[in-house]
Amino acid sequence: MSVIDYEFPLNERTRTLLRLEDLYDKLIWFVAKDHPLEHHTALVTLFEIVEVASRADLKSDLLQELERQKHSLEALRNNPQVLPEALDAVLSEIDHASSRLYGLTGKVGQELRDNEWLMSIRQRSNIPGGVCEFDLPSYHYWQHRPAADRRADLDQWIAPFLPLRDSLAIVLRILRDSGKSGQRLAEGGVFQQMLAGRAVQLVRVRVGAGIPCVPEVSANRYMLNIRFVQHDGPTGRSKGTDTDIPFDLTFCNL
Repeated sequence: MSVIDYEFPLNERTRTLLRLEDLYDKLIWFVAKDHPLEHHTALVTLFEIVEVASRADLKSDLLQELERQKHSLEALRNNPQVLPEALDAVLSEIDHASSRLYGLTGKVGQELRDNEWLMSIRQRSNIPGGVCEFDLPSYHYWQHRPAADRRADLDQWIAPFLPLRDSLAIVLRILRDSGKSGQRLAEGGVFQQMLAGRAVQLVRVRVGAGIPCVPEVSANRYMLNIRFVQHDGPTGRSKGTDTDIPFDLTFCNL
């Protein structure tokens, strides 16, 4: 049976990492396409990455987390249940990502901020309909260049952001792998569980795709609340359900 995964971050750092992961996925997808409009979307997505990444000191935060995970994994070296080859592969991946991230100089996205032409596009992109050919004729010209040339430019602009993407991908993978799933039942569409101060950074809810309900999650250090609602797409209206909803629940924490 096909399922839908819902992830709910419970702190600001995890929320930022998930936002960036989503933006990177969109960016890479649109860059691989050929149409000028798809490359425009890729460029606008890159501007969003600059905006989100600049809100916090992500570089030092990720470096510290990678170093902490490296020490935790090193402690497993003599564990007979851990394959040495698998452990070495993960540690090598962390070392490589840390080295590349450490090699970044200045503020994240500074290369783009120093490019006046790109910043003029970014400024006009914030205005509805602001990137017409009469607003930015040089950008209109760029959009008419061969797709391979546009992609080469995009790859060059994206390159400084890839160490950040690789590092957050490792952290999120370790975070997701830290949890153990368990089947739960939301009686009458409602589920509650005491957390008793348990440290949780990410809640994952997996629901069968055939169940026409969406989970709404609220949580603090002491209590997790999940309420399933029915969403009527055409009307945009949502209402609670009194149906029992089976789902898988995972608590993740680094």
